[in-house]
Amino acid sequence: METLPGTGEHAQSTAESQSPAEPAETPQGVPPSPDPKSFNLAPRGPLVPVVVAVVVALMLYFGYHQARRTAGSSPRITQSTVAPDFSLESLDGPTMRLSDLRGKAVLLNFWATWCGPCKIEMPWFVDFQKQYGSQGLQIVGVAMDDASKEDIGKFAKDMGVNYPILIGKEAVGDQYGGVPALPETFLIGRDGKIVDKIIGLRGKAEIEDSIKKALDTRPAASQASASENTATPPPQR
Repeated sequence: METLPGTGEHAQSTAESQSPAEPAETPQGVPPSPDPKSFNLAPRGPLVPVVVAVVVALMLYFGYHQARRTAGSSPRITQSTVAPDFSLESLDGPTMRLSDLRGKAVLLNFWATWCGPCKIEMPWFVDFQKQYGSQGLQIVGVAMDDASKEDIGKFAKDMGVNYPILIGKEAVGDQYGGVPALPETFLIGRDGKIVDKIIGLRGKAEIEDSIKKALDTRPAASQASASENTATPPPQR
């Protein structure tokens, strides 16, 4: 095939001139740095470290409480179960045993100084102790945090607490099902059996209804007879 005059060499030179140019190399054969604009990276905002810290803190918190729930074999506490007995040191110093309160209706409240809902219901407990104490109600608080005895005492004083506060132990919490969340409250009848179990915050009226149920219970027969023998002196001969 013949080539038209003036087209062969010209076409070849034109094709060579239109071929893509190879990237220029910098001295020592190092290719140039890529254009930063091509990556389109979003700037790292100041909130990112805060979010990461919050997520880590939540993971540690829930992991700790999950470990508390799963550690050991915690009994299942239901209504009509006899409340497990325990002895704990009080803020005032003497040790209190739960079984010493048999014959009374007991509101047993597990709480902590860092617990927000606990701060809401504690003034209610103060009112209940004033209103129903003469009818046989005894409220008992068990502090389940790592605060010092002095800090717990100051917190209770600031809240105007008028009922015994005991220094809690994990072993006692395990007796009551592990106490998976705070606050957790048990209403115990005069016979020592659990009337109601409250996990978290419940309305004041609902708690009062549970208190009335506990007050309506009767002591066990052995406790009633023991009370009668103690109250009535034997006839003199």
